[in-house]
Order: sequence, then C-alpha cells, then structure tokens
Amino acid sequence: MSYADINHVVLVGRLARDPELRTLPSGTTVCGLRIACNTIREDGDVHEERPHYFDVIAFGTLAKNVERYLHDGSRVALAGRLDWREWETSDAHKQQLVSVVANSIQFLDPPADQQRSGDEDEDALDEDDESAGDDQA
Repeated sequence: MSYADINHVVLVGRLARDPELRTLPSGTTVCGLRIACNTIREDGDVHEERPHYFDVIAFGTLAKNVERYLHDGSRVALAGRLDWREWETSDAHKQQLVSVVANSIQFLDPPADQQRSGDEDEDALDEDDESAGDDQA
C-alpha cells in the first residue's frame, strides 16, 4: 500500500546574513541563505525570545532575485520542502544536514527606493510612473 507523504515547510523570518550566490558546474544558479525565526519561551512570568536558524537553498531565477534584492535583516516569507543529506568525511565520520529547498520566497520589506515617510506626497510616485510610460510609447 502506498501512502502520500507531506514534506512542506513555511517560514517567516529575517535573513541572518547576506545571501550567497554561486553557480554549479552544471550551470545551475544556487543561492544559500540563513533565516532566523524567533519563538517565545515562557518560564513562569519570564518570556524569553529565542531565535531558530534555518539554512535555505534557492535555485535558478529565484536564487538570482534573492541575491539581487535581499540582504542581512530582510524580512521574508518562504515555502518549500525539507531536504536531508548524508555523507561520509575523509576520516570515515558520517555527517548529516537538513536544509530547506525554497519553492517560493516573498519579500516582505518594501524596496529601498519605495521606503518613504508618511509625510511625502503620494503623487510623486504617480508622476514617475507616468513619465516611465512615456518612455515606453
């Protein structure tokens, strides 16, 4: 009898370091990042915030966009799956690693050029959009 397994991860947190982009010998683009997700542990009246760190891997266009637009501290929401790897070192010790392979990553912070204070005129963005449309015509 066959059973359907579910391997689905959803995380919301902040990048704990800048993304690291590399290209595999096959030509595939890979981006490694680490996500920090905080939890609160209660011990009586004391509430202690504690981070949990997760290694995440993104491939292809997603990897390039992550490297281009995100940095240490960026807020993200991601969905993916757990990937478990095992290997043996040169001195015959077995090593294991569990990481998250991202299927999608949402950037939760606004782009740097769109971060504005509430006092600015919203029409300024509309004027830029209109002039950009003239260039395309």
